[in-house]
Amino acid sequence: MANDPHPTHTSFLRAHISEFWSGDLGLTLVTMALAVLIFVITPMREYGLRGRVFFDLAVVVLMISAALVVDQTRIATAVVVAVVVGTAAVLGAGRIHPTPFLLQLGSVLVTISLLLYVRIVLLVTFRGGTITWSRIQGGVSAYLLIGLAFASAYQFVEQLHPGAFRFVTQPADLDQLTAKFTYYSFTTLTTVGSDINPVFPFARSLTIAESVVGQLFPAVLMGALVAMALQSRPKS
Repeated sequence: MANDPHPTHTSFLRAHISEFWSGDLGLTLVTMALAVLIFVITPMREYGLRGRVFFDLAVVVLMISAALVVDQTRIATAVVVAVVVGTAAVLGAGRIHPTPFLLQLGSVLVTISLLLYVRIVLLVTFRGGTITWSRIQGGVSAYLLIGLAFASAYQFVEQLHPGAFRFVTQPADLDQLTAKFTYYSFTTLTTVGSDINPVFPFARSLTIAESVVGQLFPAVLMGALVAMALQSRPKS
């Protein structure tokens, strides 16, 4: 009898988290946190503004909570949590002791974590039920996460092969490097173009891949949502 309250408490917490993600609030908060992180915090961090850690933690907490209730196997959930915790540990160690190995490993793990986040957001977006505004927000969140994932991939390439990208002004530190590649990634994803040029062959391949994803992802996403909306309509 002494062990009964623990499963009850766990089930109660899981039910509340599931209810949180079944509505509009979860995807709305993720979208807002990503938008502020990308369009406000990251550019200002280049000039020494603090506050990115708060939004990083907010996104991490939201995504871990989604991973705990989304329709996937326990192994997949454990992998997501393990990768996220490992990424945080490596990034923290890289800040304290910024060795090339830790910085490169951190970039790789961040890329993997962000891609796992894309999968979680899409699972939540395409869950059963009626099509609501939150589904569109989920698509926006996945799109933004893809841009961040490519930014981390570019950062890894530059760290592994210095000079892989040509900058107008060279980044002075890790924060500036992250800000520049975030800018480059989203200008590539939206095919706008930027003043940063890839010169290393693999850097060019990544750039082409992101340009293709940037064109195909919105079209495929909207097509899938429209198909879901048509299927969910009551038949007359």
